[in-house]
Amino acid sequence: MTDTATLVRLMTWLSPTFPVGGFNYSHGLEQAVAEGLVNTQASLEDWIGALLRQGSAWNDAVLLAEAWRLAASGGDLTKVSELAEALAGSAERHLETINQGVAFLAASRAWPLPVHKELEEGAAWPVAVGAVAGAAGIALQPALAAFLHAFAANQVQAALRLMSIGQAAGVAVMAGLEGEIGDVASHAARSSLDDLGSSTLNAEIAAINHETLNSRIFRT
Repeated sequence: MTDTATLVRLMTWLSPTFPVGGFNYSHGLEQAVAEGLVNTQASLEDWIGALLRQGSAWNDAVLLAEAWRLAASGGDLTKVSELAEALAGSAERHLETINQGVAFLAASRAWPLPVHKELEEGAAWPVAVGAVAGAAGIALQPALAAFLHAFAANQVQAALRLMSIGQAAGVAVMAGLEGEIGDVASHAARSSLDDLGSSTLNAEIAAINHETLNSRIFRT
């Protein structure tokens, strides 16, 4: 695929209009806002940046890269799919990654690939994206960058609904994360499953506590 064709396809697959229901999920951010852990533009950027560097988004990038390599070489995706599901540390994280993965696989059948049959029963979100991208011949690093950008953008969109910050502040957060997204994508492209691991305990606890939040907008 040409660079332009790759860009267009990634923009389609990872745009907010692609029917995976990302707008339903805050990834624990709603709980973090309710607890006052995230309450400013700066703290929002720090929160997302930590998830990208050393949290769930980093692990998702590593899993995406592994799924991409397996799909590109015709390998068996079973174990990485099971691992991705096991790494969802709470009921809501599991709901979020499986629902989005299943929806992505269903919608991406508009580009029929053998991997769709292999993952007929579904897969976690990063495995679904990585497998389809690898099978379609899309380069790994751009796929990672687009995936991580979509994650960050979804977090910002959630914050705009949860916090008293405006769209200009949201755009500024995305601008501030550009370098982070590029660096993490580059690092993850060279990763293996040995690089899995996170240390964002507040985010994990927030995701768990959100299950009992009395009044909420998001499913997670």
